[in-house]
Amino acid sequence: MASHNLNGGGGGGGGGGGGGEPAGMEDEEEERCPVEEVALVVPETDDPTLPVLTFRAWFLGLNSCFILIFLNTFFSYRTQPLFVSAILMQIVTLPIGRFMAATLPKEKYTIFGRWSFSLNPGPFNVKEHVMVTILANCGSASGGSEAYSMGAITVLKTYYKLNITFFASFLIVVTTQLIGYGWAGMMRRYLTEPAEMWWPANLAQVSLFRALHEKESRKAGMTRMQFFLMFLAASFAYYTFPGYLFPLLTFFSWTCWLWPRSVTAHQIGSGYHGLGLGAFSLDWAGIAAYHGSPLVTPWSSILNIAFGFVLFIYLIFPLCYWKYNTFDAQKFPIFSNQLFNSRGHKYDITKILNSQFELDIAAFEKFGKLYMVPLYAMSLGSGFARVSSLFMHVALYNGSDIWKRFSWSTKKIKLDIHAKLMRNYKAVPGWWFLFVLVCSIGLSLVVALLLKHDVQLPWWGFLLAAGLAWMLTLPVGVIQATTNQQPGYDIVAQLMIGYLLPGKPIANLLFKIYGKTSIIHALCFLSDFKLGHYMKIPPRSMFTVQLVGSLVASLANLGIGWWMLGSIPNICDVEALHPDSPWTCPRFRVMFDTTIVWGLIGPERLFGPKGMYRNMLWLFALGALLPIPIWILSRKFPDKKWISLIHIPLITNGFTGIPPAAPTNIASWIVMGMIFQHFMFKYRKGWWQKYNYVLSSALDAGTAFMGVLLFFTLQNSGTNLKWWGTEPDHCPLATCPTAPGIVVEGCPVFQ
Repeated sequence: MASHNLNGGGGGGGGGGGGGEPAGMEDEEEERCPVEEVALVVPETDDPTLPVLTFRAWFLGLNSCFILIFLNTFFSYRTQPLFVSAILMQIVTLPIGRFMAATLPKEKYTIFGRWSFSLNPGPFNVKEHVMVTILANCGSASGGSEAYSMGAITVLKTYYKLNITFFASFLIVVTTQLIGYGWAGMMRRYLTEPAEMWWPANLAQVSLFRALHEKESRKAGMTRMQFFLMFLAASFAYYTFPGYLFPLLTFFSWTCWLWPRSVTAHQIGSGYHGLGLGAFSLDWAGIAAYHGSPLVTPWSSILNIAFGFVLFIYLIFPLCYWKYNTFDAQKFPIFSNQLFNSRGHKYDITKILNSQFELDIAAFEKFGKLYMVPLYAMSLGSGFARVSSLFMHVALYNGSDIWKRFSWSTKKIKLDIHAKLMRNYKAVPGWWFLFVLVCSIGLSLVVALLLKHDVQLPWWGFLLAAGLAWMLTLPVGVIQATTNQQPGYDIVAQLMIGYLLPGKPIANLLFKIYGKTSIIHALCFLSDFKLGHYMKIPPRSMFTVQLVGSLVASLANLGIGWWMLGSIPNICDVEALHPDSPWTCPRFRVMFDTTIVWGLIGPERLFGPKGMYRNMLWLFALGALLPIPIWILSRKFPDKKWISLIHIPLITNGFTGIPPAAPTNIASWIVMGMIFQHFMFKYRKGWWQKYNYVLSSALDAGTAFMGVLLFFTLQNSGTNLKWWGTEPDHCPLATCPTAPGIVVEGCPVFQ
């Protein structure tokens, strides 16, 4: 395989892996990556002489990080959140970097007579561009769809009206990031270095880097850059329709038009508030909102998710709702993230809270039981099966390899070409990550001790949450690194602390973010490690950039969110806001509701021996058992490759995020994935190899650019259109209950 000389330059820096093995370990002969998608997309060469940590990289990267945090934090409070990925900055910074390379002075400067640097060490190269993108990733992960830490602060300030200080909030936000960084460092050996841990989403960025930096011959057809620019422009122009002119394209629910007065038809067909059967989405933002881009998710993953989705949404749930009226289902809307009382009305949480934000038991017994919409309850129940199946699946299918890497019980571990090339750079010492981890855990204990009355979570609760995160990072990481899906796992954190500290919703929230958010950030860092691995970035440079990016992202994320909470009247208060206000915070409302379910009411009252949802706990056992027969069959019939592709954690992930995700979001994602990851990959592999990931990047970037433009030029000033195509999916009866005698405004009363 062709590669440049690897014996000089660039050895001081970052990447995802490298090193750490005993000196006596031998490596087998290098080979191509066994994952076909990686072998088709990732270059198998390296130029170690390229400068990495340059002034240009820091300047563009830190600014990109801040811009993305501003945009993603800003949009996360909207009724229809918009997530702006790092791909946007990946594109924008290229011409700026080249402009800086053409204009900055090339003189070298010396500091203290020892260190020299140049503002302009030569042409703006791909490794600098990768570093810019890594810093931008810190902004997209901290401020975007995974803004759980800032989400927790929002819940505390807007829903619980807690007067938490900015400094205490900063400690919460930064420690969850840095604890995750510590876990990422510990897990590099298992989740970055093995070729089988390929992190599919990174291939879109690798493809875009190649399109932006490699020169291609036009004789072989349209170049990747030409293709990217064409679809970037098309995506940019098209998003004016679902984003502003014709929002009905987000969910096109035609069945409601055929039966305009039928509650059942609206429940079945509504894209926003029903099962979405027959509905479809022509909005890329809606398609990629909850499972990411379907063009970068492997077909086997899409197929497993599709099976679970169809099984639960179109078979099990309709039987539970219409035939068996499970959990008094017909008293409530078929789809909602709200909590209800026995009369089908929204549950007034304020009536059962005391002045210490704890459960007033007497008031709760007087006000009555809390009910969840059955689809919401089933979504929580699927989380039980998902967590137990996660551990069992990883133990069966990946346990042997994990143990070998832990114990070094074998003298030979296969290295693919990418791992071979990365061995030429200095590895990051493990104690660097350990130091960050110990400091961040220490700071989190400071939060527990200084704010013990406000946060309700004792010091041992923080340590327990950190231990839970350590246990879950590896199995969840294995799933994400191989399937591009991150199974939900916060359910076990809330269940655990709900039993240990019943009636304390704020403690439940803090335990959840330390048990979940640190894992989210760990997986984001590990994904970036793998991107650096593919692009041959020195590991120590990666460490430096990610650590600085985490600190900058934490401060910027909190600062922007704090400003919004203080400057937008009644933000997140649906009852007090104007009906047309976009600041309804659906993501944070779901977070608040889960603290009520698990923290205030508590799992004992809901899932205990006398609880309405007690039978769902059996799903823990079912999830643990299901992977076993599949694994046995795959070993007994090795020639039947399809058996080993059956993936129980992904099947149970089939309707994760519902709510706030709507079934139509997931169904449209499945259809789009089937077109590109099955048919195009199978029958047009040459086209797929060259253009598939570039197309994904173009759709992401064009939608993001236009979404930002529309908001700041039109929507933010209240310049909105009013016509038939701008109204939600014309299924007004979808939110109506169907049980006899339940009276809800705007709905027919059934007898």
